[in-house]
Amino acid sequence: MSLAWLLLAAHVQVAALPQVGYATWYSAPQGVKTASGEVFDARGLTAAHRTLPFGTCVSVTRVDTSRTVRVRITDRGPFAGKERIIDLSPAAAERLGMSRMGVAKVRLGRCLRRRRQTR
Repeated sequence: MSLAWLLLAAHVQVAALPQVGYATWYSAPQGVKTASGEVFDARGLTAAHRTLPFGTCVSVTRVDTSRTVRVRITDRGPFAGKERIIDLSPAAAERLGMSRMGVAKVRLGRCLRRRRQTR
């Protein structure tokens, strides 16, 4: 790894979870590559976050209804306003019941591993 890469990595601040702020939803043309290089799928449970590593699983809970969805970070954003902390795919926004309103106050947390059922 080069010295320049190490210096850059030292200055990148990764957001700590939990976070509280506003979620919006975004859409891109089907098939366009996201910042992670993955192809955008509007039906996928994915999201954009400014600093969380790609592939991170995030639990997004709408504060006023307690509805929750688990998403995977595949893109960067949101870029409008510091109070906005995550951009959701249309499918994730639909699960939270925020498609019509466009913006909702949310709490972000780490995904908890699901326990395997034992027989």
